[in-house]
Amino acid sequence: MTTTAPIADPVQVRGACPHDCPDTCALLTTVENGRAVRVQGNPAHAQTGGVLCAKVSKYAERTHHPERILTPLRRTGPKGSGQFAPVSWDEALADIAARLTAIAARDPQAILPYSYAGTMGLVQGESMDRRFFHRLGASLLHRSICSTAGGEGLMHTLGGKVGMKVEFFAEAKLILIWGSNSIGSNLHFWRIAQQAKRDGARLVCIDPRRTETAEKCHEHLQLLPGTDAALALALMHELVRNDWLDHDYIARHAIGWEGLRERALEWPPERAAEVCGLPVEQIRRLAQDYGTTQPAAIRLNYGMQRAHGGGNATRAIACLPALTGAWRHRAGGLLFSSSGHYPVQRAQLQRPDLLAGRQPRTVNMVTIGDDLLRGDSLQALVIYNSNPVAVAPDSAKVVQGFAREDLFTVVLEHFHTDTADYADYILPATTQLEHWDVHLSYGHTDVLLNRPAIPPLGEARSNAQIFRDLAARMGFTEPCFSDSDEELCRQAYGEAVDFERLLKDGFTPLPVPDAPFAEGNFPTPSGKCEIHSARLAAQGLDPLPGYVPNHEAPGSSERYPLAMISPPARNFLNSTFVNVQSLRGIEGRPVLEIHPDDAAPRGVQDGGLVRVFNGRGSYECHAAVSERARPGVVNGLGIWWRKLGPNGTNVNELTSQALTDLGAAPTFYDCVVEVERATGA
Repeated sequence: MTTTAPIADPVQVRGACPHDCPDTCALLTTVENGRAVRVQGNPAHAQTGGVLCAKVSKYAERTHHPERILTPLRRTGPKGSGQFAPVSWDEALADIAARLTAIAARDPQAILPYSYAGTMGLVQGESMDRRFFHRLGASLLHRSICSTAGGEGLMHTLGGKVGMKVEFFAEAKLILIWGSNSIGSNLHFWRIAQQAKRDGARLVCIDPRRTETAEKCHEHLQLLPGTDAALALALMHELVRNDWLDHDYIARHAIGWEGLRERALEWPPERAAEVCGLPVEQIRRLAQDYGTTQPAAIRLNYGMQRAHGGGNATRAIACLPALTGAWRHRAGGLLFSSSGHYPVQRAQLQRPDLLAGRQPRTVNMVTIGDDLLRGDSLQALVIYNSNPVAVAPDSAKVVQGFAREDLFTVVLEHFHTDTADYADYILPATTQLEHWDVHLSYGHTDVLLNRPAIPPLGEARSNAQIFRDLAARMGFTEPCFSDSDEELCRQAYGEAVDFERLLKDGFTPLPVPDAPFAEGNFPTPSGKCEIHSARLAAQGLDPLPGYVPNHEAPGSSERYPLAMISPPARNFLNSTFVNVQSLRGIEGRPVLEIHPDDAAPRGVQDGGLVRVFNGRGSYECHAAVSERARPGVVNGLGIWWRKLGPNGTNVNELTSQALTDLGAAPTFYDCVVEVERATGA
């Protein structure tokens, strides 16, 4: 006689989406017999509304993926070969600790942590890891690969990453969606924008690519990459010429308009039309719409700041709501990021005091290719929450650097990514369904808590636990290295957030005013919108926003006549989800969108294999001949893992390590290339 174990009733566990997206959704994970069987949006959370994107709705598939790394692995073959053998945690930790200790004895700055937004969690992303590296005295990492150009531009204008509350876009009468494919990368904002549209709002998309979002807006301004500041200055020109200005708001709540007014008068629509590649009447119409419609709201996203002048472009656009008094309305103003509203206790989480007066050098994560090839000053990398071999620019150099036999590399990962293939050790990390974390958002103003829905699979450990274990192996005895993941969640906001409410509901709102800058009160030194920035002037930089041309301007090179941007493929999030078969099946294969006018003279046919190249490298993919690309610009959709590309590369083979004007950020969308049919295509 045989018996079967009773089937446990399914339970639902509250959590939060960890991924690099403004929406930061509240999750409900259904668990049956210790297995996550479904992940869905929490309908009790207003910002999520029970809806998830196609990517995160597949999170159970990703967590229980048959290719999950579930035991520590040690390299057995050449770097990049992907050849590993299982080892015990004790063996792995002992060897890693010994090797890091030996390097640190010579120079702790030869050790570099490399991480970004594989999880946006405050605990698994920036707590015990930072304590560990501060105590060690390792090099610091300038985590600049996404938004520091725009973030610094906003800081010098509005005082930080602050803005209007996203829910009030629903009441706007004009919405400019600037540098964002909201349908693919900000779905819950798009639902709000659609509500506004049904209520009579006009939607305008400003983007070099004819995205799914652009197709559903009333109008699309398909400008050339990196020319956003020129467009903003031309809008100001028309605001001045037609007196569509709120003189009272400017006088009481802005500094430096007189200087910018003179600069704007140098940018008539005709000049901007030539620079931006737009019809002059389209610029005039947008200026009239913006100058005469209240409330008007701008959803500014990260795409427009990934060019040489990205910081100045953000500054110019961020000045617009002050000029028209749009901030007076709760449905007016601008939102780039809301993360500056959050009272995160970062010093408590990260413990910079453990540096004990040391001042290690800072390495920019964008230039990791050059830094790894600059002698042997970097001797060890510890990588987590990132896949730099796939996502960092100028990737031929990144690969060459990671292939150094004298470079000791440890990677915390879920899967055999391009970066993991170059590791000496891979340590199995938990996914969001298996650990504690607490979150902010850069698209709304709620705090979210993530509870573990299932126990860690296999031998996986949370990031925080791995660094806790390494600290113990290296003899770090400070009490802070004993804090549990749940205790770290409580420390993240301290008394500023009701943690008991987080435990009960899974989320709680911040007390942000509905119209935070209706009466000024910007978090700048002056309390005003700083059109003229004394802080920039003190650095010897232009205190007024202006147009900064691209490093590689469209049409500037006879050899490489096409500009290229590399927006995300709709079904991936950076390089995450590329190995989820259901999503990769939808995405199909690596694609370059090219306009028919550019395809025809090159003999490129839709679906054909093409070679995209410049002085940095060559990338093969399939052509999509389409008016999603404007003439003179191609769109290389990313970010595919290199190993899945037709010739073992991805679009970052072509991008450069050049930096932005502010924030020392990457210039992924500031790139020129040529395209030809691939040999044998």
